[in-house]
Amino acid sequence: MIGDIKEHPINMTINIKKCTLEDSRKLQEISIETFTETFGQQNSPENMNAYLEKAFNIKQLEKELSNMFSEFFFVYVHHEVAGYVKVNINDAQSEEMGEESLEIERIYIKSRFQKHGLGKYLLHKAMEKAMERNKKKIWLGVWEKNENAIAFYKKMGFVQAGAHSFYMGEEEQIDFIMTKTLI
Repeated sequence: MIGDIKEHPINMTINIKKCTLEDSRKLQEISIETFTETFGQQNSPENMNAYLEKAFNIKQLEKELSNMFSEFFFVYVHHEVAGYVKVNINDAQSEEMGEESLEIERIYIKSRFQKHGLGKYLLHKAMEKAMERNKKKIWLGVWEKNENAIAFYKKMGFVQAGAHSFYMGEEEQIDFIMTKTLI
C-alpha cells in the first residue's frame, strides 16, 4: 500500500506509508538521526549514546514493529524519508491513559524538512488512526525544554494535562503530557 499522497504548496510530493518489519533498518537510521538532531546539543554524549543504544537497537525496533497495538508511519518527500510517527493504543501506551486514548509516542522530522507542514501531516495521520479505532483522545509526552514542539502542539489544539519522568541515560528529565480531545 502506497499510502496518502498529497501535493504540498511548495511542490513537494508528500507520501505517508505504514512501516513494516522490512523497514527496521530505515527506521533505525531516521530514529537516530532525528533524535540526535533534536536533542544532541542539550544532552551529554554519554546519555545520548545510552538512550540511542537502548531505544533504537534493531531488536527493540523489531519488537515495536511487531506489536499489534503500535504502528509506525514514514513521511516521504520526493521518495526520501523525511520523518516518522509512532502511535500506540491499549497496552502499548507508555502511560496508563485508558482504552479511549491513542498515544503519539514519537513524531520526528529531519531538520532540513522542518517548517514545511510535515508534522501536521503526521499528526493528522495519528488522528485518523485514533478515529478509525473509535478513540476519544490522543496524547503525547514532550520534553519540557522543547519549546518549539510545545508551541506546535498547542497550536494543534493540545493542552498540558500532567507530566512524567523520562530518562535520558542516567539523567531524569520531565516530559509534559499533552492531550487533545477528538470530536
